[in-house]
Amino acid sequence: MSGQGGMLAPEEENDAEVRLGDQENINKFGRLNARLYEVRGERDDLKKKLERIDDASTELMMGSGDRVMLLLGDAFFECTEEEATEHCEAEVERFQSTVDELEEEEGRILTEQEELKKLLYARFGKSINLEDK
Repeated sequence: MSGQGGMLAPEEENDAEVRLGDQENINKFGRLNARLYEVRGERDDLKKKLERIDDASTELMMGSGDRVMLLLGDAFFECTEEEATEHCEAEVERFQSTVDELEEEEGRILTEQEELKKLLYARFGKSINLEDK
């Protein structure tokens, strides 16, 4: 990069014509990038929910065997600590399964993006920027 505020030096420019296939790859990379941010956001939200469920499970373990109120949707239901613990365990399994699926999808997206980066950087060099930062 030259000192011209992000402009490429003349020797770094690439006058390669953007073909239909190139544009499709650029668009695909953009869609993958958008999905990557969605996947990461969903995963982070689920991990926060998992932490809250873990906290609730810990509270249940320290309980005295009384009946507890369990929030399902918008309503509270009275149940035993054992029933609440079973519910928490089922929720952990469900959320963890979804987190695992999202992490697998993230890996597939990153792999596909790397392949597209190789193609596009080989064609356009420094004339194209596919990095987040």
